[in-house]
Amino acid sequence: MVKLRLKRCGRKQRIVAIDVRSRREGRDLRKVGFYDPIKNQTYLNVPAILYFLEKGAQPTGTVQDILKKAEVFKELCPNQTSNEIQLN
Repeated sequence: MVKLRLKRCGRKQRIVAIDVRSRREGRDLRKVGFYDPIKNQTYLNVPAILYFLEKGAQPTGTVQDILKKAEVFKELCPNQTSNEIQLN
């Protein structure tokens, strides 16, 4: 199973698609964005994120919050309201 999780890279965090069995700093499948909590900057490769979500990838809690702020889930399900969209 694949998860979207944060991977530490200096003082920034990379958002990566990674196998569940891998450790946090292990080899990732693909880098799909980054998050800088100090400057509060976020860069997301939305097509890659949507690809992994459609294939069944589960975001961690923090990544899910970042994706909600960027309204990525509205692109995944454009005809549903934000209250109806829930992940496991």
